[in-house]
Amino acid sequence: MGTVTGDDRFIELDDVEKVFQVRRRVGLLRRERHEVRAVDGIGFRVARGEMVGYIGPNGAGKSTTIKMLTGILTPSGGRLRVAGIDPSRERTRLAHRIGVVFGQRTTLWWDLPLRDSYRLMHRMYRIPDRRYRENLDRCVELLDLGALLEVPVRQLSLGQRMRGDIAAALLHDPEVLYLDEPTIGLDVISKARVRQFLKELNAERGTTVLLTTHDLTDIEQLCRRVMVIDHGRLMYDGSLAGLHEAGASERMLVIDLERELPPIALEPVPGVEPGAQPVLRTVKVEGPRQWLAFPASASAAPLVARIAAAYPLVDLSVREPDIEAVIARMYASGS
Repeated sequence: MGTVTGDDRFIELDDVEKVFQVRRRVGLLRRERHEVRAVDGIGFRVARGEMVGYIGPNGAGKSTTIKMLTGILTPSGGRLRVAGIDPSRERTRLAHRIGVVFGQRTTLWWDLPLRDSYRLMHRMYRIPDRRYRENLDRCVELLDLGALLEVPVRQLSLGQRMRGDIAAALLHDPEVLYLDEPTIGLDVISKARVRQFLKELNAERGTTVLLTTHDLTDIEQLCRRVMVIDHGRLMYDGSLAGLHEAGASERMLVIDLERELPPIALEPVPGVEPGAQPVLRTVKVEGPRQWLAFPASASAAPLVARIAAAYPLVDLSVREPDIEAVIARMYASGS
């Protein structure tokens, strides 16, 4: 086994816990105190320059973990370090090395134009003038913010504000970027633009990215590694393909044919072992439209090509598996 370096454990958590004390009403006048374990003994390492997906159902503990990584919350137990810094003890020092985007909250000033929010951050982080202009120009171009710079933040749509928040988080050249639902509220074109921007940021500057999302396409296009958290515990840490296999998850092909036909059935591919061929499962047929499930770890392209060659295809779409469904299957299979 090779030597573990600081770059290999740029972000490190050891048996980290976060317990909240919650008072609940019992009867008319009495209240009882209950413990809620939002994070329950999580441990992992993230290397410098990695892009990692951190996923799970609502209430699983994702945002709580990120708040501890930024120093907003103090762990109830365990050890946590980011670039060798204890976030809760040296929050100000860490702030200059991290960027954070919370999809449901903004770091921008609500009544100020977008440009003024950026000017304030320029001063707060003491960013050198030349570097500030270079970073701002690059973000404005790649995130298509030019027409929005003079618009007050309160007048921006959710998708526009998200792009503005991502730019704000990157003006000071953070080494780590935490993204909590960064594509929420974005249309298809804006999502593609943000994903491409994050790819280039990671490739060119080696920025470490921890991404929480409910959109598996975000993970598929950005992250080689995915961690699944549920009920405050880490359930899986590996590749997305491995997650699909562990959860026996399926994607869905929605096929529109020229006319109503019996359920689609594909002949086996000659020379390929039957077990190596993805199996199509008919879920539903309504007139000329058919819903066909296939293993999420399989490529849709060859299946679509075979269907198009054998059937009068008009239109199709591919639907990704739901994260909650994947996790439920993991439980059911005892993973």
